[in-house]
Formats: sequence, structure tokens, C-alpha cells
Amino acid sequence: MRPLLLLLALLSVTPASAADPRLDAALPEIRATFATWQRDSRVPGLVWGIVTPDGLVHVETAGVQDVERKRPVTPDTAFRIASMSKAFTARAILGLAAEGKLGLDDPAAAHVPELASWAGDIRVRDLLHHSAGFVTDDPWGDRQQSLAETDFTRLLKDGVPFTRAPGTAHEYSNLGYAILGRIVTNVSGRPYQAHIADTVFRPLGMASTSYEVRDVPAERLARGYRFEQGRWVPEPTMPDGAFGAMGGVVTTARDYGRWMAWLLAGLPADPAATLAADVRRAMATGGGFIVRRPRPGRDAPQCEHALIYAGGLRAGDDCLLGRFLMHSGGYPGYGSHMVLFPEAGIGLFAFANRTYAAPVAPLWNAAGALKRSLYLAARAIPPTPALLAGYDGARAIWAEGRIEAKPQLLAVNMLMDRPARLWDAELARLKAELGRCDTSPAPQPTGALSATFLWPCSFGRLQGELLLAPTPSPRIQALRLSVAAP
Repeated sequence: MRPLLLLLALLSVTPASAADPRLDAALPEIRATFATWQRDSRVPGLVWGIVTPDGLVHVETAGVQDVERKRPVTPDTAFRIASMSKAFTARAILGLAAEGKLGLDDPAAAHVPELASWAGDIRVRDLLHHSAGFVTDDPWGDRQQSLAETDFTRLLKDGVPFTRAPGTAHEYSNLGYAILGRIVTNVSGRPYQAHIADTVFRPLGMASTSYEVRDVPAERLARGYRFEQGRWVPEPTMPDGAFGAMGGVVTTARDYGRWMAWLLAGLPADPAATLAADVRRAMATGGGFIVRRPRPGRDAPQCEHALIYAGGLRAGDDCLLGRFLMHSGGYPGYGSHMVLFPEAGIGLFAFANRTYAAPVAPLWNAAGALKRSLYLAARAIPPTPALLAGYDGARAIWAEGRIEAKPQLLAVNMLMDRPARLWDAELARLKAELGRCDTSPAPQPTGALSATFLWPCSFGRLQGELLLAPTPSPRIQALRLSVAAP
């Protein structure tokens, strides 16, 4: 068997929870798309996983973590995830902001004095959203990974040229995120890496995740390779340094699944969100300039993505899959990609050990397969007590055929927008057309104060929309009723 085919044959499947038939239905297509990508991209080894807010539900591996000894990739193999590390930096900055220790509109020089003489106009948020005016620095930034802190301080004192005015456009900058790492160090009063370990890695149980690749035992490390002149050539191992904040994380599938589950559990955040959930929400939204990119994968290539760089994650909307958050990682010896679908509560990720081989297309193909199998579907929103009270009011209004059947549940605008006599006439018309309706079906919440509903009737179905007012006690500000289309 040829070497590449041998590597492709090394496949491991590790379901992490009870089987779901919808997931099972999609797995053959997902395996096939990853196998094709691994072959065509000449990748020695890879791992991919599927995550929900409860954790890693499925993980599979293929190939080897090192070409020389042919040790197979496992869910505990450590990969460098390159720029997917930026999300941890953004989480640290937003966490410090939520604690009142810095402001996103602070001049970056207020926290990194070396910037004062040449970058006084740059705000913290400019660095966070890649709008500081620095030139795109891939792959130069990757090779700065091991830069000593003293050398980084000298670079910051000397300054760098701008490619555009700060705060005017998006331009991806590894340097900008390295500066954010220095801000984390200066504001928290401890090294950046220690702050991330104490606030993220340890609380989430990510015991196999770190920034120093030299601390990973050789038997657990995916060795990084480039493919050159028909063979895999090991890339130099770069230790951690001052640019670790832009791309230095070394992690495993099991650990990364914990991080993605934490993100999903806070998205979307409920109205009573905790500080941690607020940080997650800030990571998914916020400033940044819109950029357009081709849609990855083979489904609907005509659908272009319009993205903003939020907080360590690119946020956008997909014509087939809905709202998403994603990031890729490219590094000498490694490639990675992740995508979250907050409404569905589903995340996917993949790591590979070949230079800049980010598994973007197969991951989006996998998401399409999960959509077709109905596994990737919008999560149900639980109804709030206020919404249930409003819904009971709508039922009573229908039962009595009078808008004033529950006057205490009507917001002040209801009878101003439409007189009671016109409401009652419309209710009578619908009742005559539809006959008796079953009002027992539960509402389908679209938020804490809004819902749709569908009632089967003798001669069709009644569809409705309920919207509550922003009042302390439940008040109906809009009730829309109509005959459902066939």
C-alpha cells in the first residue's frame, strides 16, 4: 500500500455520547469529504469533532501524528491551532473590560506605553477588530511566534509603518493581537499565558492545553510538516514567545471541545446573562468592518459571506445554515478551522498537521450534511412565564371572540391602533371561516417576549404572532391572526 493510502487507512471513531440517528445519517458523507480532502491536500493526519453545549458528542481521526514513527492521531493528540488562538486573547480582553479594568475605547498606549510616540490614535477595540491600520502580516507574523519579550518591547518602541489610517477599514493583523497580549499582561499584572491558563484553561478542565509546544510529550504531539518535492518535510518547532497571543495555543480535540461547548452554552445569551455569558456575547458581536468572502464548501457557492471580525471570531450569516461564528488557523506545519452555529447549538472543528492546510471546505461540507440530516436545526427557545401568560390571554380572546376578554393583558396601544369593534369583527370573520379551533398547541417562542403559534381548526389552520410590550407585567402589544396558507 502506498504511504498516503496507508495514512488514510488509519481511521479512529470515538462517539462521545449516546448515538443520535440524525447524526449517524450524516456521518458517512462527512467521513467521505474529510477523506477526499486529506488525500488531495496531502495531509499526514487530522482530527475532527462535533460539539454541543453539553460537550464533544463525536470525534474522529485519520492518519498519523508523525510520519517517521507512524503513530496514529488520537483525540488526545496535541495540535497547534494557530490563529484560532485569537479567540482566547479576545476573551481575555473582553473579560478585563467587563471587570472594569480597561475600556475598549481606551487608547492602546494607555496600557502599552511604548505605543505613545507613534500609535496614539489606536484604541483597544481597533486591535480587537483588526482595524488598527497595520498591514496584513501573514505569514510574517507566524515566524514571529518565538520573539522574545524584550525584542517585542524594542519593536513597539521603534514603531512600525501603517498601511492605512487607524479605525478606517478591516485588515487582518497578527501584530495587533500580539499587542493585545501585551495589554493582557500589563493590565492583569501577570504574564499573558498565565492569565489565560487561570481564567480559561483550568476552569474549563483543559489540562492538555498550553502555549509551550516543547512541554508536550513527543508521544502526544502532532508533528508539523510541509509537503515538498513529493515528500513530507518536518517544519521547525517554534517555542512560545511574545506573539503567542496571536497563534500559540497547543491543544487536543477533547480539550478544544470543552472550549467550544462553553462558547455555545452562552450563545445566544438569555436576558439575565451572567458576566461570563456577556463576554461570550461580546465575542460574537461588536464592531469591525464588513468584509466579503466566498462561501466555503460545495453547497451554494453563489452565496457570498458578509463578515465582521467580532472578538476573536468572524461573525456572519449563511444562506443555508443561518448565523455562524468561525475562525481558521494557518501555521508552519499546521492548519485548523472551527465554526459555531449558535441557533442550532452545534459546533464543528478540525485540526491537521500540514503547513497552512486549514480544513475549511470539508468542515463546511460536514455542516451541510448535518443540515440535510436535520441534526443541525434551530434549538427550541423555552417559553418564559410572561410569554405563557400572554399566550393564555390570546387563547381567551379567541375563545370569547372579544379583544377585551382580558383587558388587563392589553398594552396601551392595542385599542388605539385598532378599535375594539374592528377587532371583534375580525375575530368573528376568522371564526366563521375556520370553525372550531384547537388552542392546545404550545407557542413557539422567537424570544423571551414573542412567539408564533399554529392552531388546527375544522376548516383549516389559524396562524398567529404574539408580541409582548416591554412592561414589568405581561401586556400584549401586537396580536396578528390569519388563515394559514395551504
